[in-house]
Order: sequence, then structure tokens, then C-alpha cells
Amino acid sequence: MMNQILFAGVIGLFLTLIGTPLLIKLLARKGYGQYIRDDGPREHASKRGTPTMGGIAFIFATVAAYFLSKVISGEPPRYSGVLVLGLMVGMGLVGFLDDYIKIVKRRSLGLRAKAKMAGQLIVGVAFAVLSLQFADSRGQTPASTKLSFITDFGWTIGPVLFVVWALFMILAMSNGVNLTDGLDGLATGASVLVFGAYTFIGVWQFQESCANGETLTNPGACYEVRDPLDLAVVASALMGSCLGFLWWNTSPAKIFMGDTGSLALGGVLAGLAICSRTELLLAILGGLFVLITMSVVIQVGSFKLTGKRVFRMAPLQHHFELKGWSEVLVVVRFWIIQGICVIVGLGLFYAGWAADK
Repeated sequence: MMNQILFAGVIGLFLTLIGTPLLIKLLARKGYGQYIRDDGPREHASKRGTPTMGGIAFIFATVAAYFLSKVISGEPPRYSGVLVLGLMVGMGLVGFLDDYIKIVKRRSLGLRAKAKMAGQLIVGVAFAVLSLQFADSRGQTPASTKLSFITDFGWTIGPVLFVVWALFMILAMSNGVNLTDGLDGLATGASVLVFGAYTFIGVWQFQESCANGETLTNPGACYEVRDPLDLAVVASALMGSCLGFLWWNTSPAKIFMGDTGSLALGGVLAGLAICSRTELLLAILGGLFVLITMSVVIQVGSFKLTGKRVFRMAPLQHHFELKGWSEVLVVVRFWIIQGICVIVGLGLFYAGWAADK
């Protein structure tokens, strides 16, 4: 059963390594190039016209890797994995429409704010509602109406509040990845690290699932997660697909993921956290996305309240560029920050299990 994880990662990596350059040629031939803000760092002007909507590559590769790994291993798809993939594809579609309007219709703002929000809400509500369905023989659904950190805790918040909470997570992470996607390879590399963490978490939860009964090494700290191994397969497919895409997305980028990719990655991160019952832990595992989002909140809030800016430019990565850091230096150092966040998050995850031993 565990070989699904290896198959998914390798297939995802292979598909984006060979598929992304084909997508680059197609997008370049159609003239689907990136729009660059005039008020951004001057060094970014050279990126104008670089093919965008590259998220198509790793979205397709991830879905294909998941289902091919199931065929090869002879295991059926599980509801949790399919739902999380559906969330990724749905959010990616909203992002694709946004990118398409920016590039093809020559409208720099893309989708109208209300239309973009409506699309995200429809996808998010559909995921949240469906994730409370499809109970297994033990009564476990893909998601839970309890809040979670390293596992469920506290009182049940009920289905209505759960939908609101799930929407908040999906929108917050989608916007977080979108804001991070400003430098070559930054968001892609950071996402790879988080997907690696969720591959580990899924495997660990599968080994310590409450469904395993007497084989548990720590019965007092088992995990009530519906399809943990399937979530690990999805995370592995994403990790491999994003690694292959990073080969072409790293500086100097041959292609950008666009909103197609950033909204999809943010959505799937939220979906993995919700279905693995690690909702609040995601704020630590994805700490770089949170940090960059907060820099924008602080910048906007400070300017509205005092008329002064805290940073030279927001999001945070551009602040350091304007301070004289090279793009590659910013990216590598931010990857290090994201790596530390993942280490801390996984440490807390393991500590929570060991504390109940």
C-alpha cells in the first residue's frame, strides 16, 4: 500500500519535468506572457512577457500522478484524496479565468473582485459541504466539525460554522500563496517543503490510525483521520509535481505559475490540513505564507491609519529586494525560513503524539 506514495511522487516529478517545457512553448506561441507592475522593483521589468499560467502543468501532473499510482498499486481512490484534488482543480480554474482575462483580454486586474470571490466561495463551500459526507464504516468523514491542531480538540462547532471556518482557511491560504508568488521559484519551493511535511504526516497518521487497533505503538494517541494514506499520496504527488515545475520556474524563470497555480496550491494546502485534522498546525507549517500575508496587512493598515509605510514595498520579499538583496538571495533565505517552520511544525506534531504515550 505504501508504494502508492513513491509512485505518485515519481510520476508527478516526471510529468512536470517533461510537460512544463511543452507548455512553455505552447503559451509562448500564443503570446500568453506575464504582466509586470510598473511600481515594482526595476529588475522585474525583464520578466515581462514570460509565459504564465504554468500552474496548469502541476495541476494536471498531480491529478494524473494520483490516479496512475492507484492503477499501478491496484488500490481504489479514496474520498478524502479525491475531494482535496477537486478543491485544487476548482481553485485552479478560478485562477485560470483570472489569468486568461489578464492576458488575453488585456485587462490587468483580471476577474472583477466580486466575480473572483464568488468563484472561490462556490468552490470552497462545495468542498466544505462534501467533506462532511461519505462516512466510512467507523463513522469517520473526510473532515470534522471540531477544530484541530495536531488532532481534533474542543467542542463541535457545527456544520455551518465549519463551512465558514473552512472557507476562511481556503481563502487565507490561497491569498497567502498568491502573495508569495512574486519571485522566481519562491512559492513553488516553499510549497514543496510543506507538501513533504504532509506526506510524512499522512504516513504517520496511517501507521497510528485508531482503525489499526491492537497494532498501535501508542493507543492513547491514535488519529481519527478517514484516509490518511490517501492524503499522503496526494501530498507526494504535489511534492513531485512542484519539484519538476521548480526546475523550470527557478531563477531565471522560464514560466510562472500565475493565479492558476497559486490559488490551486493555497486551496490544496488548506484541504490537506482540514482532512488531516491539522488545521491550526498549517499556520506553522506554512509559516512563510503567513508571514508574507501579515506584511501586506501591516503595510495597508499602517498606511491607512498613519499615512506611513512600514516596509519599502509589500509583500515582504520586495522590501528586501529594494534594500539591495538579489532575487536569488531573498528566495534562498525565505526557503530557509520556510524549512525552519516545517521543522518546528513537525516537531510539535510528533511531540503531541509522544506526550500521550
